[in-house]
Amino acid sequence: MELSQLQIDYCMECGVCTGSCPVSKLMPEFSPRQIIKESFFDENANLVEERKVWACLMCARCSTRCPVEIDFPSFSRSLRIKALQMGNTPQETHHGIFQIVPRIQLMGTKQDRLSWAQETGSFKESGDIFYFVGCLPYYEIVFKYLNIPALDMARSCLKLLNLLGLEPVLSPQERCCGHDAFWGGDTATFEALARWNVELISSTGAKTVLFSCPEGYSMFRFQYPQLLGSLPFDVVYMGEFLHEQINSSGIHFRDGNNGAITYQDPCRLGRMAKIFDSPRELLALVPGTRLLEMGRNRHNALCCGTTGWIECSTISKQMQVERLNEAVSTGASTLITSCPKCQIHLTCAQENTSIKMDVVDIFTYLCSHLEQG
Repeated sequence: MELSQLQIDYCMECGVCTGSCPVSKLMPEFSPRQIIKESFFDENANLVEERKVWACLMCARCSTRCPVEIDFPSFSRSLRIKALQMGNTPQETHHGIFQIVPRIQLMGTKQDRLSWAQETGSFKESGDIFYFVGCLPYYEIVFKYLNIPALDMARSCLKLLNLLGLEPVLSPQERCCGHDAFWGGDTATFEALARWNVELISSTGAKTVLFSCPEGYSMFRFQYPQLLGSLPFDVVYMGEFLHEQINSSGIHFRDGNNGAITYQDPCRLGRMAKIFDSPRELLALVPGTRLLEMGRNRHNALCCGTTGWIECSTISKQMQVERLNEAVSTGASTLITSCPKCQIHLTCAQENTSIKMDVVDIFTYLCSHLEQG
């Protein structure tokens, strides 16, 4: 992304971006304001060769507060594209498996993506509603050591849709949405994945595509249209769809036994897509549930500490522990999130700490409180 001359001229150097940045708080040498300044006014600066080009979380806490609307995550991504060309690569986590998998998918590998669905409920090969599952089948395998059944999110969504009398389309040919490749500067992989997924979904005749993962939702809603133009189907967040449908259905939930919960607003769903109410309204459908908000919530929510499976450092861990302590301080016993990565990161961060808090995805929480019969 290139900044407009107007943004460059009228940047007030107020420091709101750096003051808002959770990374800058723990890594003083990282400053969004200073990076922008160096990029345009220091001819000797060579940011694309520096490690700090990979430090940004892309959480948008800075850009949503910027008085002149500088989109720092997109600006940072433009630097990463150049950095990769220069041979400056990020530190990949989990042995780089989540960078490798999308590339293998594009080679035409056969995937066993639907065994969980066959054991869970009913789905179709073609129809009006497509459920985009994303990378949950891979998370299920990689994060078994954390006892995180990542596919429970997908299982719960399928069960809820079936209870509404809906059989969504599921496809074994679905590919990664390209979120991590996009924000990591791997443009070629992102573009190939985007074209594949849109062509695949279009071939099923789907008019609506549902997303339980905020990252997939954000890519289809914001990034795919920039690359491919208007999409031939509607892009809908699963939480908004279920809230609207459940309200007019006969589905009921049993009492939550006055369970105190708190909620983590994912960056992509919250700040970027501005979806704050529907998750909370879904949670309110469970009688007896008490939602205790963390001090930083909605637009001001703290990121879970890393993105794109890169640069998971001590800084990330400090942020995650800080967020967990904030959740514990509410008095809640369970932390609900809408994002599989938030669930993974905030569960992982509890290792080697005294913090013991259940981190549960919102759809699994709803399913666990379904009234039987």
